[in-house]
Amino acid sequence: MTKFLAILFAVCSGLAIGNLYWAQPLLVQIMTGFGLPAANGGLLVTATQIGYAMGIFFILPLGDFVRRKRMIAIVMGLSVVALVSCAIAPSFIILALSLFSMGLVTISGQVILPLAGDLSREDERGHIVGIVSSGITTGILFSRFASGIIAGFLGWRSVYVIAAVLNLIMVLTMIYVLPEISAKNRLDSYAKLLGSVFTTFKRHRTLPLILLHSGLIFGLLFNIFWTSLTFLLSGAPYNYDTFQIGLVSLAGLTASVFGVGIGKLQDMGLSIPALGAFILLGLVSLIFGFAFSTSIVAIVIVAGVISVAVQGISVLTQTRLFNLSMGERSRLNTVFVVSNFIFGAVGSALASLLWSMGGWTYVMMAAGMACVAALAVWTLSRGPFKQTDEALNS
Repeated sequence: MTKFLAILFAVCSGLAIGNLYWAQPLLVQIMTGFGLPAANGGLLVTATQIGYAMGIFFILPLGDFVRRKRMIAIVMGLSVVALVSCAIAPSFIILALSLFSMGLVTISGQVILPLAGDLSREDERGHIVGIVSSGITTGILFSRFASGIIAGFLGWRSVYVIAAVLNLIMVLTMIYVLPEISAKNRLDSYAKLLGSVFTTFKRHRTLPLILLHSGLIFGLLFNIFWTSLTFLLSGAPYNYDTFQIGLVSLAGLTASVFGVGIGKLQDMGLSIPALGAFILLGLVSLIFGFAFSTSIVAIVIVAGVISVAVQGISVLTQTRLFNLSMGERSRLNTVFVVSNFIFGAVGSALASLLWSMGGWTYVMMAAGMACVAALAVWTLSRGPFKQTDEALNS
């Protein structure tokens, strides 16, 4: 694993995950173009998410049993086809099916993360995972921001044309640069493969604790905060339009900057206290976000700090996840992503419900409760995590 390859992995992963978010700022323009109510646009996001969830569960586990270079090339190539289909979709139904197909195959970022762990030395794995994870965070934020600007000048279909070209360039680059890596395990039965995803909980007793850390912070806190922030900024006293809200969301890029170095804390043996520190940082940020909700400067700072806290927990938990087993990293990552997906869906739904019930106050209280629960989990996890680290070092 070289620094160049790590950066390439980060760019590729960010571009792949970004495919899931191109449509979110475009829904009104897309629905207007098809002559349909804007409210129906949410079905496009749902189709993409369902496809992605199915791809993670049914395809990603194969990463433990097939050649990853070939797998990455195939799913990225199919992503290009799906993006082109989105660009030329003649109807709403075809577009929804195309987005579903794109979600199904745009999983290369989650194939690359375990691969980065495989190629890294033990003493640098946290740093490498941090670099690649930062690329994913950047891809999420950049795709949302860039798609709105591109569509404003060239129309929504141009977004998918440009995305298809970028993905094509990336897949050709990965085919040329990525080393050929043999399969780690022998695949006897696809049914047994899927079954082994569930039995990871029996083989690794700290796995539920890892999932709870990530789910409570990345799934609940992150989604409750960012979903509700849109509601806050679109109303009084801000009354921001979509572009202005997009600019505020760029505060999340601070997580990408700090995320590159966060993984070093794992390499230095400081992951356990660092997890607690990042959870506390998130809780303190929420308190400030509640107290200074009418100050845009304070909100931008809080958004940036919360993003750093969430990124820190995400990198540290994912590095710990990959240290559980060298031969099961794709399946462990499947469990990790599916868990985050479920927690994230709950967080997004809670954000809308809490906002309708009590506005920003209820939102901050719920996010704070997620942090308190995460602190409780962290307190219970320190012993098992320490034992796992000692066994790994021995």
